[in-house]
Amino acid sequence: MHFSKTYTQLLLSLPPDLRENAMDYRQLKKVINCIVIELSGLGLKPAILHELIEASEGVIPAAGTIHEETTLEVPPPAQSISEPDDGSSSTDLPPPSPAESAAETWFSPIPRVVYELNSISGRIEPKLRIWISRPAPEMEVSKDVGVHLSRALEALQLDEEGEALEVEGSVVGSHKSLLWSLQQKGFEGAQVEDRDGLDQLIPGSSMQEIVVPLVHDTEFYSLLSGKLESISEHLTGLQTEFVDSLQELSRTIGDTTHPASVAASFQPLSSITTDAGSVRVKTGELKSDLYSWREIFQIYLEAEVFEAVGERTRGERTVEESEKRLQQFAQRVTQNGLGDTRKFKLKQSIEALETFLSLNLFILNIKKFSHANSEATRKILKKHAKRTSLFMPVLPPGILPRGGASPPLALMANSTTTFSLPRILVQAIGEKLLPIISSIEDYSCLICTSIAFKPIRLSCGHLFCVRCLVKMQKRKQGDCPMCRSPSVLVANRTNVDWALLNFMQDWFPLESREKLKMNEKEASEEEMKELGIDPSQPCVVM
Repeated sequence: MHFSKTYTQLLLSLPPDLRENAMDYRQLKKVINCIVIELSGLGLKPAILHELIEASEGVIPAAGTIHEETTLEVPPPAQSISEPDDGSSSTDLPPPSPAESAAETWFSPIPRVVYELNSISGRIEPKLRIWISRPAPEMEVSKDVGVHLSRALEALQLDEEGEALEVEGSVVGSHKSLLWSLQQKGFEGAQVEDRDGLDQLIPGSSMQEIVVPLVHDTEFYSLLSGKLESISEHLTGLQTEFVDSLQELSRTIGDTTHPASVAASFQPLSSITTDAGSVRVKTGELKSDLYSWREIFQIYLEAEVFEAVGERTRGERTVEESEKRLQQFAQRVTQNGLGDTRKFKLKQSIEALETFLSLNLFILNIKKFSHANSEATRKILKKHAKRTSLFMPVLPPGILPRGGASPPLALMANSTTTFSLPRILVQAIGEKLLPIISSIEDYSCLICTSIAFKPIRLSCGHLFCVRCLVKMQKRKQGDCPMCRSPSVLVANRTNVDWALLNFMQDWFPLESREKLKMNEKEASEEEMKELGIDPSQPCVVM
């Protein structure tokens, strides 16, 4: 399937506002056809223009390097005749001097052509700069060369069927093309056809410079750069709206995920009022959707919808893979009963979940839109170069403004790369939304990897649960497992982190209560083993 049809079908799957601001691929193709007709009217078919530009690479001096005082002096070819010892005669021609080489290059009957983009005015204005050499009085140009070139150029104005090419009512094959006029001037002394004063004889030299503005090529780049600017402005506005919606969603989820401290029965603990050994966790009934949203965010992180975080597959995912993973995320949420009132206690949570899914769908559409426009721009530039042989050149030094490339050229340079807005939006979710609900992984013990309740902070700053610390002390392991600091054996009740203990029983009440039960059970089993009683055996009454 052609890209134009694929591009149209992709745009139909996007929302209307994105579809209306997409790259106008078909219109740009029509302008390329006009460029081909314009170049054919100048006698510059793509094949001819490609050969002329390719032959001019490394030969034409950069703009501004030809001065009025510059002249090319062509000394007569020197030759020395020497007679070797054996009596035979030979002619030794010395290698050509730099002046001779330059003269031979510049006085070639083939014109030299350079394709340039002028953006000083803020618009991209393509033009062809053509140099034609005129033979100096002391140089003879064979008439056969002129006749041969004239016939060749005359043949180039004909189409594949041998007929003159008509462009907008004019006949190109009637010796009125630009190249034909220039060659006639070079060999027969004929006057060059008036091109609005664009032809200019370089004083003090035998070169004729002609600058040909390309009207339809200017229209092509104007349309392309204007569309890129419009897309950039539209995406900037969408990003602002996305951030505002994300902040509103963050406030809504925050209101539906209150911790246990909201209840009147919650009492904070401290070393003054509570003994560390008698700490108990009172959960009660949470009247919020804290655990439901924590489960949703955990599923979302595991899905890695838009970006992979693994060591081998790290990086941004493709559009197809992102769409597939977003569907799998929605399915898992539904299967776990998180999309309705089975687990949600508040109506606001259901609406917030719909908003969260719609924001992710918006990122997916932006990803499709960005990829499609980037590919359309790359394809149209490639088609432009292939149809016209006008490859987008690199501007010579001094043409760009001091601040860097002009806005149109900067957009051109970045147009064929995938736009980074989807990644920015994904990062915004990770920075503004997901941190609202604390993750249990951030408060896990470094040894048993479960929640570090009751938390003991050693003098070196590392955190462990009380049960793991007691085990290390019984084994006489005095060094911290993380930094090898001798801080384990000296730890006691004063090392309890009461602020973190209150935070854990506030945001992780169920996990804290479960960990406390496990600690008490494990401690009782150890005591029974020390007394010689096997805790796995049933109780025996003597």
